Amino acid sequence: MDKLSGLASKLGGKGSSSHSGSNSGAQGQEDYVDKGLDAVEKKFGGGKVDPAKMRSTNEKITDAGREQFEKATGKKVPSKISN
Repeated sequence: MDKLSGLASKLGGKGSSSHSGSNSGAQGQEDYVDKGLDAVEKKFGGGKVDPAKMRSTNEKITDAGREQFEKATGKKVPSKISN
């Protein structure tokens, strides 16, 4: 768990306090990227990772990934797979 938290803070640690407040309202609106990360955690986490408990960390990770994609390509992530 600490490795994921460390990765999230390295990639997109800025604004984590404001994002965690908005996360509680969007709990039911997981996009395909969030669901994919949850599936990877379930499969490779050895049963030790509960995606529901890691939601805020997972949001930070996927948001940082989206930011990096947009920075590298200059395009927005398609709304079909990301909210």
